[in-house]
Amino acid sequence: MLETEALRLLVAVADTGSFTAAALRTGYTQSAVSRRIASLEQQAGGPLFERLPRGVRLNPAGRTLHRHAVDVLDRLSRAEAELAALHAGRGGVLRVGAFATANIFLVPTALREFTRARPGVQVTAVEGRSATLMRRLVEGALDIAVVSDYPSGLPSAEGTRTTALLDDELLVALHREHPLAGAGSVDLCDLREEVWLQEAPADSPAVLAEAWTRAGFRPRKVIRIAEWAGKFGYAAAGLGIALVPSLAARAVPDGLVLCRLGGLLPHRTVHLSLPAAPLPAALELRDLLRAAAGRDTRHGPGPRASA
Repeated sequence: MLETEALRLLVAVADTGSFTAAALRTGYTQSAVSRRIASLEQQAGGPLFERLPRGVRLNPAGRTLHRHAVDVLDRLSRAEAELAALHAGRGGVLRVGAFATANIFLVPTALREFTRARPGVQVTAVEGRSATLMRRLVEGALDIAVVSDYPSGLPSAEGTRTTALLDDELLVALHREHPLAGAGSVDLCDLREEVWLQEAPADSPAVLAEAWTRAGFRPRKVIRIAEWAGKFGYAAAGLGIALVPSLAARAVPDGLVLCRLGGLLPHRTVHLSLPAAPLPAALELRDLLRAAAGRDTRHGPGPRASA
């Protein structure tokens, strides 16, 4: 296999037209340059230079190898520059994962600041459920993930570092003409006769089901809707009520009112998860996410930054 340093010497000799001049440029002795070129010619299967009375010049085989050498060395130089930028947090690709409601305000706010500060970093965003995001983080397909312990606990993942980002209050969305819409805060027991808009059965929120049990009732009807747009649409039409994290408050349509619930329904915790050896760009985005979590991200009741 041809050695990179030998190709550098080939280019240097071709550029200067002399083993002696190439030695001065590269810091080698003239004899060392001669030996490396002789070894390269042996590997290439024949001479690469014509020896002239005053210096040398490439022969046809040398011109062929020189063309490839210039291309290889240029690619290596660009690779070194890209790696240096990646390790300095100034370039490369940053793969960010987040669950749906984190993408309403929290993550975009942090990414806006990040892209302004690091325009050379290409950001790719992936949305998914927390368990899926944690798995992708473990597999090396993500560089940072925003995940939640709702509805069924925070997934464990070896080789990752996970820290709490904020406590996110769970609210209830009522049609603005609902009798309890002006209460500001309602007791879960007061909603026992309501139709609840929730996820598909396989993903039914365990936290909410446990809260119903503690309140001593089961809802008379549950309409299974997976996407937030559908939940908001049904609720705005007066067809049911929906549990809404305060991170999603900005996406709630005007026809709905958000109310706090009693103590039977706990908050969820939003976490940041990183690989054991995170990229500098991921650490910078982590800090921006923490700053965004500490801001007022809502129109009404909302998240509290976690210590």
